[in-house]
Amino acid sequence: MKTGKERYNIGVTILLILGLITILFPLYMTVMIAFKQPSEMTNDIHGILSLPQHWSLSNFKEAMEVTDFWHSLGNSLFITLATIALSIVIHSLIGYVLGRSKKKNRIYNGIYLYLVSGMFVPFAILMMPLVKQTAKMGLANMIGVVLLYTVFYLPMNTMLYAGYLNNLPLELEEAACVDGATTWTTYWKIIFPNMKPMHATVAILTALGTWNDVMTPLVIMSGDQNTLPLAQLNFQTQFGTNYNLAFASYLLALLPILIFYIICQKQIISGVANGAVK
Repeated sequence: MKTGKERYNIGVTILLILGLITILFPLYMTVMIAFKQPSEMTNDIHGILSLPQHWSLSNFKEAMEVTDFWHSLGNSLFITLATIALSIVIHSLIGYVLGRSKKKNRIYNGIYLYLVSGMFVPFAILMMPLVKQTAKMGLANMIGVVLLYTVFYLPMNTMLYAGYLNNLPLELEEAACVDGATTWTTYWKIIFPNMKPMHATVAILTALGTWNDVMTPLVIMSGDQNTLPLAQLNFQTQFGTNYNLAFASYLLALLPILIFYIICQKQIISGVANGAVK
């Protein structure tokens, strides 16, 4: 009951404030250390948390040279965009077939449950077999990484697409069938355009996971092929870590995907709600 003024849940508010602090504090430290010079870094708390005496972009410039930033950025963009494109096309097709058929046929329902169960298989179990298989097949490169990502995100994306089909009435497909459209035409002309909110959600979630992943490119790709997250390992040696350059590089790698997420965050909430809950 509300009496005059709107009431607030104090416990939840405190938890939200604490959660905000746990997010902003590491981000503050990252920004401060990235702009500081090594001479300003001391072992006490004040040396880490204080503002830089002289704001400079020299750390960012040197970090770009050490990580071969533009080449690594190109690799990350290629892997991420290719994975998004394949995921939207392939996973939406599979989600459509299984989503429309699993209620009518137990076999399709079993296939759906089998694919979705793949979300519970950790990558550590698959790592060694995948390394050997991709090496023998000549896929120890960016193409192999893209194919693996497409398979990795199949369970989650299939579940989202199949769930989102509950929002699309069967009458649309029945009307198209009456007009003489084939199943293939119905999908591409009617179903696929009407799943734009879910396409956006799948694109964002796939991009976030692909862009930030380190383990898959590390164990699969060979040679000097680096992605932006993988290039951060250049700052760690057996003798220590150059934190100023490392944190500057972290910010450079974070900015593209952060901007992409901020622009499209509304699609994540609406798409996941429609695809997973209904």
